[in-house]
Amino acid sequence: MLNLANVTHVYANGTRALDDVTLTIPKGMYGLLGPNGAGKSTLMRTVATLQTPTSGRITFGDIDVIGEPERLRRTLGYLPQDFGVYPRVSAYDMLDHMAVLKGIASKGERKATVETLLNQTNLWNVRKKAIAGFSGGMRQRFGIAQALIGNPELIIVDEPTAGLDPEERNRFLNLLAEIGENVVVILSTHIVEDVADLCPRMAVLAAGQIRLEGAPLDLIAQARGTVWARAIGRDELPDYTERYEVIATRLFAGRTIIHILSPTDPGNGFESVPGGLEDVYFATLARTRRPAAAPVAHAA
Repeated sequence: MLNLANVTHVYANGTRALDDVTLTIPKGMYGLLGPNGAGKSTLMRTVATLQTPTSGRITFGDIDVIGEPERLRRTLGYLPQDFGVYPRVSAYDMLDHMAVLKGIASKGERKATVETLLNQTNLWNVRKKAIAGFSGGMRQRFGIAQALIGNPELIIVDEPTAGLDPEERNRFLNLLAEIGENVVVILSTHIVEDVADLCPRMAVLAAGQIRLEGAPLDLIAQARGTVWARAIGRDELPDYTERYEVIATRLFAGRTIIHILSPTDPGNGFESVPGGLEDVYFATLARTRRPAAAPVAHAA
């Protein structure tokens, strides 16, 4: 289990990227959802021991992550948002090299590790191909392969499906789901569907703070009856934005569908939305933009 207690990070220019973040992340897939600039990558780099927070405490089991970074790294797998590759190196040779860096000295053990990972990530048939020639999805699967070297107990993946086509995205998410059955996997993303499809627990991070935390189904149930929708003309949107708390808009058949947040029936042609994680997410972001943001909500 990963525990973060009152983690704050302030950059040298005064930017407060993380503000008193407290989370308990159990074994399995855990979604960290938030818009770009919310502080997700800062939090992932901090947990991955790539930077030290200004204050706070992080533990993984009996490991003091801040005080014993080398100890955590021995059981950590990390796929950052920007994963660099070596253009003329094959997938097989690169994994073998990374296995050496991870401390797998035995040639036989490395061979078994590399071949298992290439098969697990469906890259065996392209093992001799230069990584530079891989598609986006293949590169992400290679990134997961390198993150799995050494059987890590904590795996962090930062925005892993951004830019992938639907087929590659599904393949990649299925791979993550298989991996996440026995270890802690943190999926950091701004794509709501990724979290909805995979994660039994999640948190929303916005402006460096945890704004919502719990099980997606529970959070959806809690939001039921607070989100309303109706179709309007595009030229009517400014007026509705003034009168209601609009959390999302989309075009459909030449009309604009707006979703608003209201604790009671607003009337005026609005109908209750059955709700989904996307509405929960947008409603949470809307609350953070209020002058005095609501405190973090929790679901059991």
